[in-house]
Parts: sequence; C-alpha cells; structure tokens
Amino acid sequence: MSNKASSPVILFDGVCNLCNSTVQFIIRHDKKHRFRFAALQSAYGQRLVEKFAVSGDSVVLYQDGKIYQRSSAVLKIAPQISGAYWLLCIGYILPRFLRDAIYDLVARNRYRWFGKQDSCMMPTKELQSLFLSD
Repeated sequence: MSNKASSPVILFDGVCNLCNSTVQFIIRHDKKHRFRFAALQSAYGQRLVEKFAVSGDSVVLYQDGKIYQRSSAVLKIAPQISGAYWLLCIGYILPRFLRDAIYDLVARNRYRWFGKQDSCMMPTKELQSLFLSD
C-alpha cells in the first residue's frame, strides 16, 4: 500500500449519493490502493479547500502538489485505476470549457437526480485506512 502522505487524494461531497457511489467504484478498481479519500466536509477536506481556494461542489484531485478539479480531475483519475477506464482520456479532445460545462450540469443536479444523505458516509473498518478526516 502506498504512503498516505504521497498518495493522491480525492476530495468528494460526502453527502452526495453520486459522489459516494463514485468513490466506491474507484476503491473497487484501485487495485494498488493509490488513492486516499476525504469528504469536502471533513477537516482535511476543508483545509485543502481553503489552501487552494477550490470549489466546494466539485470532485477535486490533489496529486503531486497540484489541484485538479471538475472534468480535469475525472480525466486524471481514470487512467490510474484498473480496467479500460484510461479510454476516458479521449475526453481530452474536447476543450475544457465544454467538458466542464457537462460536468457542471451533472454537479448542479446531482442531489435531484441521485439523492443526498443526511450525513457523510462512514467507511467500513476495512476501508478506514483509505480515508483522511483530520
């Protein structure tokens, strides 16, 4: 398993059903356990949001000291998980403003389309080592 300090971190909306399902999907396909996860609502997530002035309604990837948001985060994550998800990198042929417009449409409607939890998901004992909270 990779070192937590040097692992890429995915920030996500901890109460969003779509976001939680996406995190579960990444965990299942991250066979090398590269990624760590933090809810945007967590102390760790809030520190990164403030430090990098990132949007609170977007998936955020913090990797190698850099921040990737929205469609850029998704396209950066995809080739790092097992399977043919690297094929999503074809999305780079679209200009970022267009990719982000599609991303924003889903993000704006995620609660309406996929639902929302009352509180952030709690990882199982087996997955706790993948989640950063403080």
